[in-house]
Amino acid sequence: MRITGIKDRPETAKKLYPYQEEYIKNIFHHLEENEKRENIIFQLPTGGGKTVIFSEIARKHIEKNQSKILILTHRIELLKQTANAIEDAGIHCKLITSEVEDIPDQEEYLCFLAMVETLNNRLKDDEEYLQDIDFVIVDEAHYNSFRKIFHYFRNAIILGVTATPLSSNQNLPLAHNYKRLIIGDSIKELISKGYLSDATTFTYDVHLGGLKVGIDGDYTVSSLDRIYMHFDMHEKLLNAYNEKAKGKKTLIFNSSVATSKSVEKFFADQGVPIRHLDSTNNRQDRKEVLQWLKETPDAIVTSVGILTTGFDEPTVECIILNRATRSLTLYHQMIGRGSRKLPNKSKFSIIDLGNNARRLGLWQDYIDWRDVFVNPEKFLEHLYERELQMEKGLLYDLPDTVKERFPNSNDFNFDMEHNYYKLYNKGKKTLEAIDISIENHFERIQNNTTNYLDSLELIEVLQDEIKYRLNVYISCLSKASKNYFNYLLETYNEKLHAKLKEALPFSE
Repeated sequence: MRITGIKDRPETAKKLYPYQEEYIKNIFHHLEENEKRENIIFQLPTGGGKTVIFSEIARKHIEKNQSKILILTHRIELLKQTANAIEDAGIHCKLITSEVEDIPDQEEYLCFLAMVETLNNRLKDDEEYLQDIDFVIVDEAHYNSFRKIFHYFRNAIILGVTATPLSSNQNLPLAHNYKRLIIGDSIKELISKGYLSDATTFTYDVHLGGLKVGIDGDYTVSSLDRIYMHFDMHEKLLNAYNEKAKGKKTLIFNSSVATSKSVEKFFADQGVPIRHLDSTNNRQDRKEVLQWLKETPDAIVTSVGILTTGFDEPTVECIILNRATRSLTLYHQMIGRGSRKLPNKSKFSIIDLGNNARRLGLWQDYIDWRDVFVNPEKFLEHLYERELQMEKGLLYDLPDTVKERFPNSNDFNFDMEHNYYKLYNKGKKTLEAIDISIENHFERIQNNTTNYLDSLELIEVLQDEIKYRLNVYISCLSKASKNYFNYLLETYNEKLHAKLKEALPFSE
């Protein structure tokens, strides 16, 4: 008996947008004209409907060729989401979960859906576990975990789909496995056509001294935790939320479960409605939290990576990046959770507490994905150069003309960051770093003048250095507003004046 693998689409199936139909035609054309059977990768921004598109491509392939296809995901959440999309496309599919050890009925199916780790374990035990696959679709193809099983499907064409065709491992570029890149509309184009919500980004400078880079090229969790677990950062996060997102349905992305739980407790202690969600939550807890998010207008869900993929709640109005990242893919995935368009939602907010927009650009910025795909090293080098420039921008060198006003001093080095983190690591109030700075300026001025009136002029010539130190300080802690900076500057000068007035005679 001939197995079609196709059934009527359910009435609840999503209607394709015109641009999605165009992509399907284009990709399928590339597949049909692909005489060399080269692997293809398709790029489309998060929220553009990649899952719907490749589900329809799967249907068309089965209808035309009557050959077996395999769809791969890397997370259980995506597996469930993809299974629903395939069902909506009217495809009769065999789901390969960790409970499925054998497939005695595989001849009854033309479509198989599996997590990469599960299938890899099965294929290592038995290379014939899944036979005669002609076409493989890889969701979130930038992850390198899929590479480990490609050799089992040497005779199949592989179609990868991703929002960011940049490998998660810079040493393993995607061009090694995919020979053709098909580029979809840019984020700006999808916004202008009315398919994605536009975003307004609010940046809060955070001093990221001490961050370490791991083997994957991104900041290590432990070094991020040292910054984002601190009370000052929690306070900064809450201030930012109150200023720009209060009352909005919000997702907060953190670097670790520990940080996310700490954020939940801090917000809850302030009476702010918030729930934490991570991969250790059982199915019922996850369902309950997401239902609460859906039904609560001012709900906040704090998480790590569980909501970056396989999650869709269009009513989210604000994304808070409570972490720094060097990963362009992660950056776009996090923000993409807020980009879904609704009749009453054309805009959403991004609150950046990791200097990410400065490092990686605004979410809407144009990216030449073809150049990224072909020359990933060049692209990453450009990002890292930008990062270095950011760090250089924090440096201040006291002008020689100012140093000349202090002939009895030879040490002009004061590290506000060092003093801040020294107090921070000891669990002391970081505001004491400003007092230490004031004492440093007091001693410099006292060593170079004999009376209070002359000291006033020296205070004046030090104003740029004072402002620099205070900028470093507020980049390390919670109050980043202009008003708070002005308050610190005024208080700094008042204390410095008072100390000098007490220590020095009024005049000679």
